[in-house]
Amino acid sequence: MAKSKNWTREQTIVAFNVYCKIPFKNSSKTHPTIIKFANIIGRSPSALNMKVGNFGRLDPELQKRGITGLANGSKLDEVIWNEFHGNWDDLAYESEKLISQFQNKTIIETNEIDLTDFPEGKDVERLVKTRVNQNFFRSSVLSSYYQKCCITGICISDFLVASHIIPWSLNKAERINPRNGLCLNSIHDRAFDKGFLTITADYEVKISDAICEHKENESIADFFLKYNKQKISLPDKFLPSQEFLKYHTDNIFRG
Repeated sequence: MAKSKNWTREQTIVAFNVYCKIPFKNSSKTHPTIIKFANIIGRSPSALNMKVGNFGRLDPELQKRGITGLANGSKLDEVIWNEFHGNWDDLAYESEKLISQFQNKTIIETNEIDLTDFPEGKDVERLVKTRVNQNFFRSSVLSSYYQKCCITGICISDFLVASHIIPWSLNKAERINPRNGLCLNSIHDRAFDKGFLTITADYEVKISDAICEHKENESIADFFLKYNKQKISLPDKFLPSQEFLKYHTDNIFRG
């Protein structure tokens, strides 16, 4: 696609998608993700990197932590931010559809969705949207934590889970919100999901008495007890919501 001078709405929405999928501090014109999506939307890597920086200046959570993006940005950046920030379900699906359209592919192809897994008689479009949005959530959460478990630091991608703080089934509005996510390894994700551990509102690991009962087991000590009262590693952006963490501690944790 030929490069144009002015950013379109479609290109800007994709840029917001990229903002969500790359650690803010790592963004540069040489980053592979920046280069990949710049080629997809027909912009230069420098231009896309600048657009990611523009979105950074609009992020109130970054501002609270003293992290600022670029000083200037377009009105269109603000329009897209205001339209989609907090409206994660629509951002995820619309931006992924646009990425597919820029490549003249279907959203099923670009997200590598195997339709043979889908139950017969179900609404395929609805199930595809769910899968696409789940992929977006995972990418956004894991990239914000630099692909490392926030408790243990494990960095093997196949072992990592974008864990929902408020479970998927309990709050539809926050399902795709990256601030409702933690990057955990699969064991601690399972323990978190079942309430054997929680993360407090001050970002500290808290282990349930239900696990402490097995403290004589060496593996329990290694996997869980040694992390009790330890601070988690905080993400680059999308700091986990204290409100959501409090919900988990109050309602799911086996205190």
